[in-house]
Amino acid sequence: MDSSPSDYNLKEGFLTGEWKRSFDDRFRLSLPTEMAEAITDPAGDTILAKERYGCLSLWRAADWQKRIDDGVGLIRQKISAGRMEQRFSDVQRLGRLLSTRFKTVRLANRSRLVVPEGFREFLDVPASGEVMLVGAVICVEIWNPKAWQECLKLEMPEFGPLFKELSG
Repeated sequence: MDSSPSDYNLKEGFLTGEWKRSFDDRFRLSLPTEMAEAITDPAGDTILAKERYGCLSLWRAADWQKRIDDGVGLIRQKISAGRMEQRFSDVQRLGRLLSTRFKTVRLANRSRLVVPEGFREFLDVPASGEVMLVGAVICVEIWNPKAWQECLKLEMPEFGPLFKELSG
């Protein structure tokens, strides 16, 4: 669904909206200005993260880094206290995923993203291919259109119960 800026909502940190966009032949993607501003920190940095196969997400770098630093700090404390000895394989798995999960990127002209190698393959969209941009309240997601339709098919029936649970 193509959306106009009027379909975009960033009220009190609530990022929603859906846009169809296309990569150019060098995997560059233009974001709606309002969306780009919402996920770019004052230093101009944005975090690009792998979410699930066929989906990447964009986060304000300072917010993402705080989340990662807080979580890694807790894990380090547990390792130092000897509380992770039985879970070293899980710690290694987390380390591997953390090593490839995200990358700091800078948007050109504050709204154009170049998707780097490794992330392109994970998204599974060819150069000049279409993607869906989705406001996911706290971040922006970039979806392979087929993966997005599959996600909607599976998750839309749960919208009502999820909304009641989170708003109740």
